[in-house]
Amino acid sequence: MNLPNKVTLLRIGLIPFFLIVYLAQPFHEIVNLWLAMVIFIIASITDAIDGHLARKHKLVTNFGKLIDPLADKLLICSALVAFVYTGALRGQFSAWAGQFSIWAVIILISREFYVSGLRLIALEQRIVLPALKGGKLKMGLQIALVVVVLLPMQMLELFPIPTLFLDWLFILHRWAVLILLALATVVSVHSAVTYTVKNKDVLAKQ
Repeated sequence: MNLPNKVTLLRIGLIPFFLIVYLAQPFHEIVNLWLAMVIFIIASITDAIDGHLARKHKLVTNFGKLIDPLADKLLICSALVAFVYTGALRGQFSAWAGQFSIWAVIILISREFYVSGLRLIALEQRIVLPALKGGKLKMGLQIALVVVVLLPMQMLELFPIPTLFLDWLFILHRWAVLILLALATVVSVHSAVTYTVKNKDVLAKQ
């Protein structure tokens, strides 16, 4: 196994540590959020590292083309499911936000299953489907979403910030989460449609 693939597997290996820190809350709340964010960012950075190493040293393999997007899906889906469990995507909005966040996560995860299935169908035909720009934009929005959710906003209460201004910062944070979730969902659906259109020949053979 070459180095880029090992880096990809490292990304998968970091997922349990992220979930343990975020869900089990072994430390103070603020520390847990910072640590979970650091683990997630490191895992996300490995996505760029393995791709760079593979292209630079000409170590691109079919295994890498398959395991790399799978690692991304596992990382993002794990975070999204954890957020649904803790209610982090809803914030303190009314019930509509909770319902929207659940449906959005279902759509996001369904898209990942669909594209993975399409990749398997293509693999049976000895075709390896590359990632598209829409998928990369979707991934970028999802990473931004996770990082924003993990921002330890509670730290602001430790500083002498006027209550009114502090309240607005918390409201801004909650709206930022919902807007990023909505954007990620729209781009995700669009990329799935684009993936289908560009690879309709693969589906047509089934």
